[in-house]
Order: sequence, then C-alpha cells, then structure tokens
Amino acid sequence: MASQIPDMAEPVDALTTTQSATGAGSRILAVANQKGGVGKTTTAVNLATALAATHKKVLIIDLDPQGNASTGLGVDRVARQETTYNLLIGDAHIADVITPTMVPGLSVAPSSVDLSGAELELIDAPRREYRLKSVLAEVSNDFDYILIDCPPALGLLTLNAFCAAHSVLVPLQCEFYALEGLSHLVKTVNRVKRAFNSELEIQGVVLTMYDRRNNLSDMVAADVRNHFGDKVYETVIPRNVRVSEAPSYGKPVLLYDWRCAGSQAYIHLASEILKQEGSHGSERKLSV
Repeated sequence: MASQIPDMAEPVDALTTTQSATGAGSRILAVANQKGGVGKTTTAVNLATALAATHKKVLIIDLDPQGNASTGLGVDRVARQETTYNLLIGDAHIADVITPTMVPGLSVAPSSVDLSGAELELIDAPRREYRLKSVLAEVSNDFDYILIDCPPALGLLTLNAFCAAHSVLVPLQCEFYALEGLSHLVKTVNRVKRAFNSELEIQGVVLTMYDRRNNLSDMVAADVRNHFGDKVYETVIPRNVRVSEAPSYGKPVLLYDWRCAGSQAYIHLASEILKQEGSHGSERKLSV
C-alpha cells in the first residue's frame, strides 16, 4: 500500500498544463446522480484527490447525510462537531466547518446524519435554494475547485448544490437502466437552469463500474456515447477491488494504492477535466 500520494505531474503531463483558477473564483462542480450505488462519492473523493495532486487547492462539500465522502477522507464521525448541516441552517461559519484531510491541498466540509432533517427545517426559509451558494461565496477565491458530493435524490439538498454549481458531473454505472435515469437528471438540470441558475450545465458523464468482461458494459457505454456524444469522458472507471477497499481504511484509492487500475483511471479523468476547463478559457466568479 502506498503511504502517500505521488506527484502526478510526471506520469500524466496533461494534468499540469492548465492555469490555476485561483483569483478567478472557484470552479464548482456538483457530482450528482439521483440513483444510489453508481460510484458518485467514490468519484468525488478520488477526482478531488487527483486534482489536489496537481497542486490545485480543492474543497469537497459533503452534502449527503450518509457522510461517506467525509469517512472516505478519514474524518471520524466523532470529530464532526460542525458540519454542512450547520452551514445550511445558518448556525456555523464555513471557516469553522472546513477540515483539512490527509491529502495536501484537499479539504472537506464534512456531513452528518443531521443533514437529513435540513430539507424540513428549511422548507419555509427565505432563499432556501441559495443557502449553499451564499456560503460558498465566502471561499470562492480560496480554492481552485469545489466538488459537491450530492445525495442520491433530487430534493432540496441537491437543488442547493445545483444553484451553487457551475456544472454537474454525472457518474453513470454501466447497467441496463442507465440512460433512463440520466435522461431524468438532464431534465432536472435544465429546469434548474431555467428557474434558478442560468450558468448551470452538464460538465460531463463519467462511466463507472465498467467491466470489460461483460458485454452489457460495452453496450451501455456505446448507447450513452451515441446519445450524449462528447459529453461522455473517454476515461471509464473500471470495477476494481482496490477502489472498493479504500474507504474502509479512510483513504482515497489514490492513497491506498495509486498503481491500481482504479487510481490510474481517476488520474486520467482529472487530466480530461483539466483539459476541458482549459479549452473553455473563461474566468468564472461566484455571485449571490
């Protein structure tokens, strides 16, 4: 097992070619899929780790009451005194919630089960959809990337993420009903774009849990690419035992075993995203 993450600049040169976003406002990505078990949290944690390895300053907002992103980054549940729940209901400052992780350059705003009650508590709150956006405005120049790990549902928590984000990154499991669920998510993104956040777009779709031994994986991948074209990343995340093991050690897989196929896939995904960001070339600021 690797005890620390290597410098990714040498094995993947493309990771270091994009200008830093510092000073131009954070690039905010909501990692979302209304279906559970698709590798959403795994993608958020390991993509954030890969970005941090390129000397980007990265923050993960754990917006899932299960708190798996926090656990996967080694933040003990007992240590989560102030969480994203406190941020949304307005009784904590984001500086008091952000917690450093074992990955240099990567911080997390941890979650707790209390977050599951936030939707009810905020039901009559003014500008309830923009609570997270207001909070992130305070740190928009402190990080290059902010990744929001959304819950597997399209409720108020996910709406807050979509209102705060510039774009949505969709992990999609290679399974039979994948396209049906993705179509529903795209419709939701379009509704949010019309009603709440005109900047919002689909950043891209990343195929997860790909099994090259299974013909269904190839069929699903082909269908998704046929429907969504270049919105689907070339990188696919394979089914990998080391990826599954890593969270039980409280580590991203890039720390647990950076040489495994899953780690290498997330390194290449980060490379694709940085190239994509560089091609956009525009400065983005977070405003409320």
